[in-house]
Amino acid sequence: MKVVLVNGSPNKEGSTYVALKEIADTLYQAGVESEIFWLGKKAIGGCIACGQCGTLKKCVFDDVVNEFREIAMGADGFVFGTPVHFASASGNITSFMDRLFYSEAVGNRCAALKLKPAASVAIARRGGASAALDQLNKYINYAEMPMVSSSYWNMVHGANAKDVPEDKEGLYTMRVLARNMVYLLKCLEAGKNAEISPPEYEKKQWTNFIR
Repeated sequence: MKVVLVNGSPNKEGSTYVALKEIADTLYQAGVESEIFWLGKKAIGGCIACGQCGTLKKCVFDDVVNEFREIAMGADGFVFGTPVHFASASGNITSFMDRLFYSEAVGNRCAALKLKPAASVAIARRGGASAALDQLNKYINYAEMPMVSSSYWNMVHGANAKDVPEDKEGLYTMRVLARNMVYLLKCLEAGKNAEISPPEYEKKQWTNFIR
């Protein structure tokens, strides 16, 4: 089993990394492999609604989004981590999630993501973490991914990497999240071994409110 943790901060080893590392270390202790995937400092452009992902089966812009999708195909679970910028997720992870989840939905029926457990994590100096979590959780719901919870909202506080270890409850929340992820992954594996089939696919009905 493998869990991929996405670091949506422009700082490779900043506060978001410390929170994700706490999760990764706990997964390791439980015998689950993990990888922290950093989105980098380079700007990630947003979705331009070209619709080419329906034909190409991937995003038309061949960058970190498609790179991640290849890794995601072999992963069993995910954690999407972001710093809080103006009470929202970072610009890069927002564009990343928009393009990843849309191209997966249109081009692949979420083949790399669907029914794989996932969680969101937000790191804030002070406020806005709940809003950022709500933003990221919407992607998880959209892709039919079982959402992994913890003993509190998945947030850690700290202005920088040195601050984060002082948030004892926040790091505790990360460890509980990791253990719940392991439990759910093992349950899904047991279900697969018992030959329990995934839900039957039904073609999606697209509608709007303009008549």
